[in-house]
Amino acid sequence: MKNRYRSALMFALLALMAAFQISCKEDDVDTHGEPSITYIRVTNPASSDSLLVGAFQSNLIAIVGENLQDVTEIWFNDQKAVLTPTYITNKSILVSVPAMVPKEISNKMRMIFSNGRTLEHDFEVQISEPELTGMNCEYVATGGIATINGNYFYPPLTVTFAGGVTGELVSVTDQIIQVRVPQGALPGQVTVKTAFGETKSDFWFRDNRNIFLSNDPFTGWWNQAYVVTKPGAGDPVAINGNYIRVKEVVSGWQWKEVAGGPPDAMGPISKNIPDEAILRPADYNLKFEVNTLKPYNNNLLKINVGLAKDFVTDAYQWAPPYDTKGEWRTVTIPFNEIAASYESLGVKMAVNPNGYYTRLLFHGGGDLDADISMDNFRVVPKILKK
Repeated sequence: MKNRYRSALMFALLALMAAFQISCKEDDVDTHGEPSITYIRVTNPASSDSLLVGAFQSNLIAIVGENLQDVTEIWFNDQKAVLTPTYITNKSILVSVPAMVPKEISNKMRMIFSNGRTLEHDFEVQISEPELTGMNCEYVATGGIATINGNYFYPPLTVTFAGGVTGELVSVTDQIIQVRVPQGALPGQVTVKTAFGETKSDFWFRDNRNIFLSNDPFTGWWNQAYVVTKPGAGDPVAINGNYIRVKEVVSGWQWKEVAGGPPDAMGPISKNIPDEAILRPADYNLKFEVNTLKPYNNNLLKINVGLAKDFVTDAYQWAPPYDTKGEWRTVTIPFNEIAASYESLGVKMAVNPNGYYTRLLFHGGGDLDADISMDNFRVVPKILKK
C-alpha cells in the first residue's frame, strides 16, 4: 500500500514538473530578440477578443507582443504614459492612455527600451468632443459673464450663441467655461467647439420655450403686489421682463399663495405646457430662475404645474436650503418627480387643451425671513432631437 502511495506521489510530482517545464517553454521567448507588437486589446477578460486601434484618455489597455520586458517609456502622441513594473512582462504590458491632451497629434504610440531600441505602432488617442451639462444661469444680459458647465473643454475653443455670434472667453478649465455674452446673442442653443469636435447644448440660452408663469403681463388670482415691473435700488436686476419677489417673513404653516390660478384666470399662457410633457414627464424638466438676497432656509415652496382638474396642496415640494447670494441661478427639477408627487396622492396628470392649474404656495414648518425672486417657469425637453 505504501509503495502504491509512493508511486502515485512520484507520478504526481513528475507530472507537475513536466507541466512547469512546458509552461516555462511556452512563456520563455528569446528575450534578446527584437520587440514587436502583435495586437492591442481591452483589459476586461470578458472582452479580451476586442482588439483596439485607439482608446480614450485614461483607458487601461493591454499591449500584447514579444520581447516587451525591457520597455522604459511609452509615449502616446507627445504625452508620456506612467509605467508600472509589475504590469510589464515579455509578452504583455498593461498601461493607461495619458489623460493630458496632446499638443502635437501623430496618432502613434512609441515605445523606448533600455537598450535604446524604439518601436512605433499606429494608435489613436480618442479625445472626447465637448460635453455640455448646463449653465449656472440660462439668462445673462449682453456683456455679462455666462458660466457653462460640462467636460472636455480643451483650449483652443469657441463658444457660439444662437444668432451666430461668438463670445469672449474669460476663463476655461476642463469642466467650466466663463464667457462674456456678445451683442446679438439670441435665445437658443449654445455651441462649444474644440479641436476634437463641437457640441450643441440640449439646454437653451435665454430659454423662452413653454413658459407657463412669467408675469409679462400679470395673470392669475394671487398677489400682483409681488410682481416687480421696474426694479429699483436694492432690487435684483430684471433678466426677462417682470419677476416675482417675496420679501417678508413667512411664518411656519402660514398659507402664502404667491402666484398662479386656474386656466381661465391664467389665460393662454396656461396652455404652454407641451402634451408630450404631460404624457412622458421623464423626458422633460421644470426650470425657473431664482435669486435669493436672503437664504431660502426654512418653510416649503409647494409647486403646482400641469394639473388638469384642480390644485393639489401637498404635491411637489421644493425644499430648502437654497442660496444664490444675490445672483440669478437656474433651478432644474425633473418633471417626472413632480408627476410622481401627484400620483402618490392619487392624482395622475392628463392632457387638457384648455390649459393647466398653476400655483406657487409657501406652506411648511419653520419661519422664513424671505427675500426671494423667481421668474420664467417653464417645462422643456431634457434632450433635444438631433
